[in-house]
Parts: sequence; structure tokens; C-alpha cells
Amino acid sequence: MLNYKIISKILGSLLWLEATLMFYCLIVAICNHGSDVMPFVWSILILIVSGELFRVFGRNASTSLGRREAYFVVTVTWVLYSFFGTLPFLFDNASMTFTDAFFETMSGFTTTGASIIDKPEDLPRGILLWRSLTQWIGGLGIVFFTIAVLPSMVGGSVKIFAAEATGPFNTKLQPRLSTSAKWIWSIYLVLTVACVFCYWLCGMDLFDAVNYAMTSTATGGFSTSSGSIEAFNNPAEDYVSIIFCFLSGVNFTLLYMSVAKLKIRRLFRSAEFKFYSVSTLLFTLFIMLELIGRNHYDLEHAFRSAAFQVVSFMTTTGLFNDDASKWPHVTWVILAVCMFIGGCSGSTSGGIKSIRSVMVLKVIRNEFKQILHPNAVLPMKIDGINVPQRKRVALLAFIGLYLFLALVCAFIMIAAGIDNTNAITITLSSLGNVGPTLGLEIGPTMSWAILPEWTKWVCSFLMLVGRLEIFSVLVLFTPGFWKEN
Repeated sequence: MLNYKIISKILGSLLWLEATLMFYCLIVAICNHGSDVMPFVWSILILIVSGELFRVFGRNASTSLGRREAYFVVTVTWVLYSFFGTLPFLFDNASMTFTDAFFETMSGFTTTGASIIDKPEDLPRGILLWRSLTQWIGGLGIVFFTIAVLPSMVGGSVKIFAAEATGPFNTKLQPRLSTSAKWIWSIYLVLTVACVFCYWLCGMDLFDAVNYAMTSTATGGFSTSSGSIEAFNNPAEDYVSIIFCFLSGVNFTLLYMSVAKLKIRRLFRSAEFKFYSVSTLLFTLFIMLELIGRNHYDLEHAFRSAAFQVVSFMTTTGLFNDDASKWPHVTWVILAVCMFIGGCSGSTSGGIKSIRSVMVLKVIRNEFKQILHPNAVLPMKIDGINVPQRKRVALLAFIGLYLFLALVCAFIMIAAGIDNTNAITITLSSLGNVGPTLGLEIGPTMSWAILPEWTKWVCSFLMLVGRLEIFSVLVLFTPGFWKEN
């Protein structure tokens, strides 16, 4: 059986942390005399009481956290954070349904960026900051953030890190995971502060700069207005967004090792980074030529729009500086490929991750060699390290299950009457934590408000499954998980 006492103790502490995050938004609400002051006050009180109840139940719990408890804690934490994260929306707007509030919050924490709010500019500033903060905390992981800030709060942190981390390989910078977490979050914080400064330097006011910096570095995509970056009509801001979204799509461990330790060559020797960079460049060039030839864009405009959308889709950010629904349909195929591939493992990006694409290409290459040399033993190496057979099997299982989920959910949406293009891209967008979709009913610049209620729950589930890389969530639904032995 699961050790519910230690699970309850950890969940109680994590809810206190969520209350602390809301407190910062309350300060902004008070400073701006917004209508969201009391909504945050009530939300914080409910979180504190709930957190205390969990901690009382988990009092005197043992410090031993098993693998099953770790997977359970991670999944339930993301669900609980999203559940309690709905409170400011519900208290501030009585007409908002719980379904819409949960969808918005889950989209925030999973850094998907899909929104049901048509006009974010009408929201109070405290709520706007809460939306951005959910994405920034969710970027590297809720529990991973806790390990960095309060390592003593989460027992069995190595097992929890394995359950929440993205990508097939989990690497630590230091022997102690808490130390590694602090270094990685330091890189994340430096990127965010630098992004705030650059946006502010380009003409954004400080509030917008902070919000867009958090959603850019988290590759989330929530905006303070319905026009996203396009509303500012500032090419300099477009390029700032391109640069910081691209950097946030790089493995943060690799960024630390190559930049902080001044080993730049290590960055360009990484097979995943090379694949990620070359793919982004090639997709950008293709779309740029399409925009010049068919939409008659000038060279700079075509390059900027193409680069922005490719980086936005590849890193699963979801910001936009142009309406891609008016582009040639062949560009939609490229953007759909981008949202499927995603950024690098160990980054804030979604998708299947570039490292898995590299692994698939190496498996295919080895298969061709095996046909010619049936008795050969062919190793598969990534950056000089041999990938064991177990990882190759896990790769096949992950991609197979990813495609199966995508096909089943797209089929359900098509059967319910959603047009084919929208159904497929909504599914890929939710599962890959991308945000924008492609189609006629819901375009890349539109909200998802018109979706039926049940579809929003399906999308919320896909967002959670995609963010925790499928197995961490679905393992809870297997009979073996609940068996005593």
C-alpha cells in the first residue's frame, strides 16, 4: 500500500508554497487597487487551511519515500495545484465555469498556453501575473522548484525528480540533487531577468516585460493582451522573443555546463542541440521562402515571421507575431511537425523532445546497417555514450503510446464534429504543451473558448499527460501500481 502519511505531509507543504506564490500576486493586486484583492485573500486562506489539514494528517510520517509514492505525489501535486489555482479566477469572475478555470490553470502550469479567455487585457493585473507565474513555476517543474528552494520539504527527491523530469536521460550537475536544482534554477532566473531587461529596453512597460519574460522563458505563451507580441508591432521585441524562447528550448544542464563553465564547444558537440538548431533553421528557411513567394512578404518580414513562428512552435511557446492561419497550408504541415518534435530534453519545452528524434534517426540508420550485416552488433551512441537496450525499448514505447493517444483523442474530436485540421492540431497542441492550433474554427491567434465542455477536460488531461511524459501519469491507472508487492 502507498504511504499516505508521507504523501499528505509533502502535499501539505507544497500547498503552502502555492499560497506563497499567490501572495505575491495579492501584493500586485493591492498596489493596483484591483478587483482581485479579495479573490486572492480568500484563495490564500483556503490554501493555508487545506495545506495545514494535509500536514496534520501527515504528522510523524516516516521519511522513506518509495518509487510508487514519488509518481503518485508528482501527478497529484500537478492536479491539486491546478485545482486550487482555479480559485482566483472563480472568485474574480462569477460567470466563469469551473471547467474553464481548471482548463486555464492546467494550461498555465503545464506551460501549454492555450487559453479560454478572449480578452486578457480586461483582467486585473494580479490575475494576469498569476497566469504568468503558473507558467514560470511549471516551466521546470513544480516539485523540482521546491527541491531547489526548500530541499528539506520534499523527501525522496531523487525519485520525485525522475518522475517529473523531461526526456529519456536524467542528468545531475552535482552529487546532491538539491544543489543541481539550485544551479539549474539559477540559469532559469538569469535568463528571465535578462529577458525582462531586453523587453523593457525595447519599449515594453515593466509589468508587460515581466509577464512576457516569464512566459517566454517558460515557453508557455500566455499574454497580457489578445494580440500577443503582435500587438506591440515592434520588430525588436519579436527578435528578443525569438532569442529567449530558443535559448529556453535548450537543455538547461547543457546551458550551465557550456555557458556558466565557459565550455562553449560542448554546446555545439551535443547531438541534440545540433538537431534542434539545424531543424529550426531549415524550417525557418522553408517558411520564409513560402511567405516571400506566395504572400509577397519582404525579406526581413518573411524571415522574422517565419523564425518567430517556427521557434514558437518548436519550443512549444505559443506566442505569435503574425496570423499563421493566413499562410500557405504547406507551412501548417511544417508547424505541426515543429509542435510534434519540440525542444530539447531538460528544457521548458514540450513535444516528444529533440533527443528522441535523434535516437529514432540512429535506430533507423542501424536498421539499414543490420540488413546488410545481419550478424553485426551495432551500438547506438549519443554524444559518445552508449544507449542501453532498455532505453531503446522505452523510446519505442513512448513514441508508440504518444501517437496512440494522439490518434484516439483526435478521432473522438472528429467524431464529435470538430473539423479535421483543428481536431488533429488541438490534440497535438495539448499533448505537446504547445498552445496554438491550426484550423478554421480555432486559429493560431484565437482562444479555445468555443470548445465543448467535455473537450476541455480531455485537453486538460492531455496537457497533464504530455507535461509529465505520459508514463508518470498513466502508471497510476495500471493494476500493478496498486498491488502491495
